[in-house]
Amino acid sequence: MDECTFCGIVAGRLPSHRVLEDEHTVAFLDIAPASPGHTLVVPREHAADVWTISEAAHAHVARMVHRVAALVKAALVPDGLNIVHSTGRAAWQEVFHFHTHVVPRLDGDDLRPMWSSEVAAGPDLERTLELIAAVR
Repeated sequence: MDECTFCGIVAGRLPSHRVLEDEHTVAFLDIAPASPGHTLVVPREHAADVWTISEAAHAHVARMVHRVAALVKAALVPDGLNIVHSTGRAAWQEVFHFHTHVVPRLDGDDLRPMWSSEVAAGPDLERTLELIAAVR
């Protein structure tokens, strides 16, 4: 595997503005923030996406996201917070090292929802549930 950008940040070979880190994860400010305080949380061990990260590493990231959210709330006093992850190009993943975005939000900011949707029909939900249940 070629060295990825986030692996370089984790190893200290690339610059970053680190917010918090522990033995399993690193949290750093996004260089193209959606809002002030937009922070990325990554595992130290490379995993491309949610399909390849171990449950244990994912749990470490989740714990760090919780810690970063508390820091952001105390420091920036946002009105809300988005926690976002994308897996795969179709979901807008750009860096293929698992990461979670912690995005502080203010009432009236100009950020838009990632999607707009309508209520699904009951039979459509049942069909989807059957497909999922078949592989459990």
